[in-house]
Amino acid sequence: MLLRSIYIFLVGFTNCFFVKVSCSTSDFSLEGDYLLGGLFALHEIEHETTLFSTEATECFRHSTAKSGYQMLQVMRFAVEEINNSTTLLPNVSLGYEIFDHCSNTQNFNSVLSFISKNGSIKPKEKLKNYQPKVIALTGPYGSSKTMTVAPLFTMNLIPMVNYGASSYVLSDKHQYPSYVRTIPSNKDLIEMIIHIIRWFGWNWVAFLGSQHDLDGLNVFNEYIRNTGICLAYQESLSLNANYSQTLKKIDKLSINVIVIFALPQYASKIIKAAIANNIQDKVWIASQHWAMNQQLPREPGIGKIGTIIVITEKLLSLPGFNEFVYKARGTIDVGRNDRAESEVQRKSKTCNQDCDYCSLLTAEEIINENPTLSFAIYSAIYTIAHALHKVLQCDMNKCHKNTMVKPYMLLGEIKKLDFLLNGHHIKYDDHFDPTISYAVVLWRTDVNPPQFEMVGTYEKLPEITFTIDNSLLLWHNNGSFPFSNCSAECEEGYSRKPEGFHSCCFSCEKCPPNTYVDFSRNPYTCFPCAENEWSDEGSTTCKTRSVVYPQFTEIPSIIVMISTACLIILLFAVFCLFAYNYDTPVVKSAGGSMCFLMLTSLILSSISVFFFFGKPTSVFCLLRNAIFTFFFTVSISCLTVRSFQIVCVFKMAAQFPKVHSLWVKHNGQWLFIAFSSFIHLTSCVIWMTVDPVKAIADSWTFKDQIMLICEMGNTITLTIVVFISWFLGFLCLLFSYMGRDLPKNYNEAKSITFSLILYYLTWIAYFTAYLTIKSKYIVIFNAVAQISSINGILFSYFIPKSYVIIFQPQKNTPAYFQTSIQNYTQTISRT
Repeated sequence: MLLRSIYIFLVGFTNCFFVKVSCSTSDFSLEGDYLLGGLFALHEIEHETTLFSTEATECFRHSTAKSGYQMLQVMRFAVEEINNSTTLLPNVSLGYEIFDHCSNTQNFNSVLSFISKNGSIKPKEKLKNYQPKVIALTGPYGSSKTMTVAPLFTMNLIPMVNYGASSYVLSDKHQYPSYVRTIPSNKDLIEMIIHIIRWFGWNWVAFLGSQHDLDGLNVFNEYIRNTGICLAYQESLSLNANYSQTLKKIDKLSINVIVIFALPQYASKIIKAAIANNIQDKVWIASQHWAMNQQLPREPGIGKIGTIIVITEKLLSLPGFNEFVYKARGTIDVGRNDRAESEVQRKSKTCNQDCDYCSLLTAEEIINENPTLSFAIYSAIYTIAHALHKVLQCDMNKCHKNTMVKPYMLLGEIKKLDFLLNGHHIKYDDHFDPTISYAVVLWRTDVNPPQFEMVGTYEKLPEITFTIDNSLLLWHNNGSFPFSNCSAECEEGYSRKPEGFHSCCFSCEKCPPNTYVDFSRNPYTCFPCAENEWSDEGSTTCKTRSVVYPQFTEIPSIIVMISTACLIILLFAVFCLFAYNYDTPVVKSAGGSMCFLMLTSLILSSISVFFFFGKPTSVFCLLRNAIFTFFFTVSISCLTVRSFQIVCVFKMAAQFPKVHSLWVKHNGQWLFIAFSSFIHLTSCVIWMTVDPVKAIADSWTFKDQIMLICEMGNTITLTIVVFISWFLGFLCLLFSYMGRDLPKNYNEAKSITFSLILYYLTWIAYFTAYLTIKSKYIVIFNAVAQISSINGILFSYFIPKSYVIIFQPQKNTPAYFQTSIQNYTQTISRT
């Protein structure tokens, strides 16, 4: 391969310099103090011949490319404008040498001409001594052509200010150190195309490139990652590809957005194939390469294929260019016959500075050619001129022409350039890529002649800004917005369920309660809400749950606490009353000193009610349950002993005198109270230690609330604790029933039965409500159950006796009680 290339170099060089030729110099060359090179495709080779050939390609033998001649005229116009300037390069004239560059591999004659010095090349010459024919050049058009010849220029740091090669590979300064471009790289163009696609929310697209495009497709695939865009179809086309079949495949896949990232000759074939195959209602996104093509918008039937959106330079017009072309054409028309050459002479020209059709073009034809790259060529020449201006240390009046200018000197100045050209900011980054300022243009094929209307802009400096005026877009389908998505977007609250290979294809599933979908995070997942949050079915956010518990300031809480305070005061008053009347028969018949233990236990049980309010803690949970459970059981054990003692005195003393004697002698009542209290205290300690009662956050009962409640602890130990208390109550009921016929002053059957039945019913009701009703007020019901149990003993056992002490003192005498006993004895004896 290397030998072949060297051979071609030599053949091309020999053909150009050792074969005497006669080339027209009117358009292709101009004398000047400093010479610039230009490579433009005035002809196109549709099918390249074999790489190995014995002679350089003669471009005039191939098909014409009028746009290339228009580009050539832009370079000539820029040079003439600079030469006429009094501020840029004053007293310095620029010349140029231009070649028709139509082949990737067989146009080295022009390249060798540029890098030669007096017809020879010294490859190993030092940079400071190296003085090629040109100080810089612009062109050629196309990445593949550029990458083929670029090493010959960049190895000697000759500035290659290119107007038409967008491959991002050329931004690698290690490989192409002197390559400068005035158009955006493929990366920038692809970024802009992706901005357009995302602006309209499309995600189901096709990408058609050309084999001459080296990296457009690869960059597109890389940049659409994590953007939600799916590349449904991709193909790199050759000029002889089956375009009809490609378009039919795209249509079958229901793809309505097609990106054509290709050179004009490929784009033309694609658009014409779409018209011929009746492909309708698509959105075509054009790369800069063919954005302002002048022929395609005039193709019959192009309006039916859909909407064409293109990317191009914001500034396309060149003030004075039209006048320059008219002037140049006028000169050519006057002397056309005098400059006509014979067929034999034309065939002898092999240096590619010949163009038969060019002299036949009218000024209007040149002006109306595709202006896409006009400003890029214009700014390339001005970039070289401004760099030369810096190297020559020019001021407003003159330049130091005695300065020895080397190509690498210009390269150093280009990196520092920052100037305005027709209002456009010209500046290059570290990769010698330009500042990006581009326009989104709509092809108005519905009017005659077709028009190009700017509908959006894209700026990269000082920051990326991209806008499109949707009101200016006249969509096909009677103006309805085009749809190009594999699946319709899910409604709010629905997550995506992937279907098939592409992430854009999915079905929608409604998120269940207490989950949510966040499209910015992951549209394919229903995320669970945090423990302190909740959501309804099909939600996009979670709501904060309200934390509920009985607070001190709530009306039900205030009522219960006031009632408890009154109860404690009443119990304390009864305690004082009984203490004051301790030696009276009523107090002694009620139990004497045992009454004070009962009243103290009831007071302490009442205190537990206050721990039901406020934010629950482990300590509060322990106190609210343990205090009441233990001390109220002590009260019940006292009632049980009291009931047993009365029955024992009146009915069992005579039958079991020894048992009664032992009971009295050893204070059996206190032993029983102590024993039962110890057993119950032990069970309470086990209850609180085996599985401690603790505060928990109930987040499962209500979706929008978190109830702070106290867990009841171990079920078995709790059952034992409750069983002991209820068993003592059952014994109390049994003994009170046995003494139902005792003297009235000693008969506690009714009062005890009432208090204990109230106790049982209250707690049965509470446990039933606890198991069936979930509310923060169930805690208040627990407090009410405790108050009710305490009130049952107070009002059925102590209040009647307090009433006798206060309001019926005549019944609180030994004589009255003795009479009652005698009446009971007489009644028993009669039976």
